[in-house]
Amino acid sequence: MFEVSHIAKLARLGLDEREKEKFAKELAAILEFVEKLKEVDTQDIEPTAQITGLQNVSRPDNALQSADERCRKQILSNTPELKGNYIKAKAVFE
Repeated sequence: MFEVSHIAKLARLGLDEREKEKFAKELAAILEFVEKLKEVDTQDIEPTAQITGLQNVSRPDNALQSADERCRKQILSNTPELKGNYIKAKAVFE
């Protein structure tokens, strides 16, 4: 029961006595299972992070040319309000 009280204190959990008893039983079952896992022979097994063989696929990061002056003017011509060469928008925060 001391372990559960200590873990609850570290996790800043307020547990009543009934909850402490319940979690003590669950913690004992978890620790018992971990002990069973220690019995498994893993001597010739290499460590692995995942077993699916899937790999992350990503495209190359290539810089693109920015829009030329004509495109920029066309884009800015579609905006309701400009301030210099920038699009003016309503404030998001007050």
